[in-house]
Amino acid sequence: MIEQLLAAVVLAVCVALFARLLIGARRRRRLDAALQSLAGTGRRALQSTRSAWRWRAAQRSSKQAADEAIRRAREGGTWEGNVYKPKSFRKPPRDKMH
Repeated sequence: MIEQLLAAVVLAVCVALFARLLIGARRRRRLDAALQSLAGTGRRALQSTRSAWRWRAAQRSSKQAADEAIRRAREGGTWEGNVYKPKSFRKPPRDKMH
């Protein structure tokens, strides 16, 4: 099954290349330009799809980071106005230092 499909694809490519040789130079240039334009369109579509996947992944990771920061802020530390001071940044008491 796979061998027949591969043979059909190779045959189609060979026929297309042979037909390209039979047409005149002006039509060949137009055909090549159209194929290059089509390839560029496909490339841009693929890149935009990749960008969409990366954007979604970045959005998901930033949401997780924000949720984690909110969770840490709720668990410990103190708020002085709009400034959050986590417990881990507090200096140890002077009697426990050297």
